[in-house]
Amino acid sequence: MTGASRLSQFSERWRLAAYGFLGLPLAFAALPLYVHVPRFYAEHAGLPLALLGGLLLGARLFDAAIDPWLGWLADRLPRRRMLALALLPFLAGFVALLNPPDSFAGLWLVASLALTFAGYSAAAIAYQAWGADAGADSRDRTRLTAAREGFALAGVVLAAALPGLLAADPGAGVARLGWVLPPLALLAVVALFSTVAAPLRTTIAAPLGASLNAVLRDAPFRRLLAVFVANGMASALPATLFLFFVADVLRAEPAGGALLALYFVAGAASLPAWVRLAGRFGRVRAWLGAMLLAMLAFAGAGVLGAGDVAAFAVICAASGLALGADLALPAAIAADLGERLGRPGACFGLWNFLAKLNLALAAGLALPLLALFGYQPGTAGDGLVALSAVYAVLPLAFKLLASLLLWRWRDSLEVR
Repeated sequence: MTGASRLSQFSERWRLAAYGFLGLPLAFAALPLYVHVPRFYAEHAGLPLALLGGLLLGARLFDAAIDPWLGWLADRLPRRRMLALALLPFLAGFVALLNPPDSFAGLWLVASLALTFAGYSAAAIAYQAWGADAGADSRDRTRLTAAREGFALAGVVLAAALPGLLAADPGAGVARLGWVLPPLALLAVVALFSTVAAPLRTTIAAPLGASLNAVLRDAPFRRLLAVFVANGMASALPATLFLFFVADVLRAEPAGGALLALYFVAGAASLPAWVRLAGRFGRVRAWLGAMLLAMLAFAGAGVLGAGDVAAFAVICAASGLALGADLALPAAIAADLGERLGRPGACFGLWNFLAKLNLALAAGLALPLLALFGYQPGTAGDGLVALSAVYAVLPLAFKLLASLLLWRWRDSLEVR
């Protein structure tokens, strides 16, 4: 290998890393938002489950509802400007969210979530659209997406491991996560702005409705969204209930952080393999293989009980291997479709809207449903059967539906 080719290879790797790094602080914030916050506010702020589920549903519906507008805005504003403006409410809201006052916890939760979600969503959409713009072709967009998701998984692992390292009390450790995020975000933005060009785009002047209509008229994108929604529900339910399941079904609350870390480390480790498999067999067939692996891995989770930590660790590792494909491949297909339509912002606005709608429904429906069947966090009883069913059995039905739809539409979704 010549010196010039080694320099070119290093330059390309640095470009991928500089783009992907922002995925770390964004995902670092996402884990507490969707995993820690329900249990944190239930146990440490004393909010009843039914009220908490309703507040989370309302906040997440707001978060999802603004995404199509933010996607439309992303096709009108420069990427750098939108990212810079989005970081202020995102960081301020996140610090406030994890440090609630002793009183008015419900109002504090809603206000801080609104700030965090608005800033996070604007930053994420501008960032995803920037990657679609920067990719020279389908292969390059797949690599950029994989880099973003690889750093995102590192951020999730960091957020999962840090609470136990920051404080002996899990609640105090979660609260201190808020102060770690701002310096991480600043480093990532500096790397991105200084290394990765933001290609000049023709501003999309169409109104919001016309822009969204143009995207939804595209049959391949509609089909991709349908698969994405079904697959997303299969992930959103376990994500919402993971800590409840570990603490009350497995009776292993101290192991929660390590099990989460194992799941996401396995996902990060699998990313290069999924990129290679996608290059050889196509992204759709590689994604389908990952869905089948996830179903096989998760099939035994519903029969686990107290003390079955080792068996659950195997399930976490195996399902984590499938996670890499779920994160990298469908988003790379969406990036290609968005560039083809000339509206990557609008495409990712809808994409994130549906992803968050899944999470909102998972929290807003699963928690009140468990309360209806008598489940209370930290207690034993008949409610644990309902917890196991909603956590471990229902997601398999959604994953099966997603795999059947993906197989049916496999040819129209394989973008080349």
